[in-house]
Amino acid sequence: MAAAPVWSVDPRTGKQREQVAVEATAQEVDAAVRAAHDARGALTDRTVRAAFLRAAADELEAARDQLVEVADAETALGPVRLTGELARTCYQLRAFAGIVEEGAFLDVVINHPDDTATPPVPDLRRYKIPLGVVAVYSASNFPFAFSVAGGDTASALAAGCPVVVKAHPDHPGLSELVAKVLRRAAARHDLPEGVLGLVHGFEAGIELIKHPLVSAAGFTGSIRGGRALFDAAAARPVPIPFHGELGSLNPVVVTEAAAAERGEAIGAGLAGSMTLGVGQFCVKPGLVLAPAGAAGDALVKSLTDAVSDTDAGVLLDHRMRDNFVAGVAERGRLPDVESPVTPGAGGEHTVSAGFLTVPASRLAQEGEHDLLLEECFGPVTVVARYEDDAEVRGVLSRLPGNLTATVQLSAGEAAGEGRGAELVQELTPLAGRVLVNGWPTGVAVAPAQHHGGPYPATTSTSTSVGGTAIERWLRPVVYQGTPEALLPAELKDDNPLGLPRRFNGRLER
Repeated sequence: MAAAPVWSVDPRTGKQREQVAVEATAQEVDAAVRAAHDARGALTDRTVRAAFLRAAADELEAARDQLVEVADAETALGPVRLTGELARTCYQLRAFAGIVEEGAFLDVVINHPDDTATPPVPDLRRYKIPLGVVAVYSASNFPFAFSVAGGDTASALAAGCPVVVKAHPDHPGLSELVAKVLRRAAARHDLPEGVLGLVHGFEAGIELIKHPLVSAAGFTGSIRGGRALFDAAAARPVPIPFHGELGSLNPVVVTEAAAAERGEAIGAGLAGSMTLGVGQFCVKPGLVLAPAGAAGDALVKSLTDAVSDTDAGVLLDHRMRDNFVAGVAERGRLPDVESPVTPGAGGEHTVSAGFLTVPASRLAQEGEHDLLLEECFGPVTVVARYEDDAEVRGVLSRLPGNLTATVQLSAGEAAGEGRGAELVQELTPLAGRVLVNGWPTGVAVAPAQHHGGPYPATTSTSTSVGGTAIERWLRPVVYQGTPEALLPAELKDDNPLGLPRRFNGRLER
C-alpha cells in the first residue's frame, strides 16, 4: 500500500495547497529513531551543544521571511503574531545554550568518605545524564514555539538528547522547512542529521511512542490524544516518562470589591485575553467567577462591548472550527445559560467570539452543567455569577487541574485586606501558575517560569517553558568508590570543566 500524502492546507479556505511529504511507515519511524539513537554520542560535548543551539537560532532568523510566509499560509495566525513567536523561539534556543554552558543543570554533588558519620559515608559523586532519544509531538497552536524547534526540542537537545519530532498535520510544510533549518545548523558543527528526526502521520505517532529506543516523550495537545499516548507510554514493556500538556480551563476569580472598583477595566482585559489568537491559547481564561449584582453587571457590560467589537477569525483548521461551533451551541442550550454575545460560526471559514453566563450554583454541584467545566478551544469563555463566597468555594472545589489560575483583587485586598491572601491559597492547589491582577495569556520564557499543572493540565509535575524544562530529559546517577581515573570529567575533584557544584556540603559557584 502506498504511503498517504501529506498536504499543506489553507485554513482560510479549507483547500489543499500542495503535497509536502508522505506519512511515515513503521520502517521509516524505526530508521529515524535509530539514527537519533546513533547520534547520542555527538551531543556529549556541552560546548558543541551550546554552539548548535545558537546556530539553530541564527539559521531560523536568517530564514525568517520564508518561515513566516509558510506558517501564515498553513495556520492563518498572521505575520505579526508569527514573527513574534519565531523571535521567542530563537530566544528560547539561546537561553538553553546559556544553561548548557553554565552547567548547573547537571546538579553535581560530591561527598568524600566520612567514617565518623552514622552510618559511614563512602565516596559518592552524583550528577545527571541524558535519558536518550526523545519523541516530541508538535502542537497545533504554536507552530514555532511548541513545534519542531520549540521548547520540548530545545530543552531535549540542551540535555544532550537527540529528538524525533512527530509533525502536526496543521503545519506540515513549515515542519519540513524548520527541520531542514535545524539540520543545517547541525551540519555547521559536524553533528549528524539524526540529531533531529521528523515524521508525519497518526500511525507514525503511535509507532514512535512504542519504539524501544525512545526514552521519553513530550506532547502538547488535546486531553484525548495526550491521554492515549500517555497510556501507551505506560503500557510499554519498559515504561517511559511522558510529559504531556493536555488541557486547561484557567479559572479566574473576580472579587466583589475588585468588580466594584474596576469592573469595566476587568471586563475589557478579559475580552482581550480570551479572544487573543482567536482564543487558541492554552492559557485562555475559560471560566470566570464574577459577582452577581451591580458590580458584576458593569464587568459583563464591558465584556459585552469589547467582545462585540472583535472581528471574526480563522481557527487553525476546519475540524477545530466545527468542534468549536458544535461545542458552544451545546453549551448554550443548557438551562439557565445565556449568551450576551453569541459565539459560533462567523462565516463559512471563520468563527465569532462570544461568551456565556450561568449562575455559579449550577456549577457547584454535579450535573449536565459539568460541560461548562471542560475546555472549549476557541474564542469563548464562561462567566459564572456567584452570590457569595460559599458558591465560589463550591465551584473551585470541583475544578480539575489547570495551567493557570487568576484572582482579580481590589487595591485593598492586594495589600492584604479581606480575602485576598485566602483566595491565592485556595487557587494554588489548582494550577502551576497563580496570577494576581493580571491575565494568563502570555507565557514568558524565563528561568522562574512554570508552564504545567495538576492533571489534566499536564501529566507530570514538570514545566515545558523556562530553564528547568531541561530536567525532564535527565536522570541522576551516582558513582560510589570510583577511582579518579575512571570518573567522568564532571565529577573529578579538580573540576576541570569549572562546573557549579556542591563539594563536601559546600556550594561552589
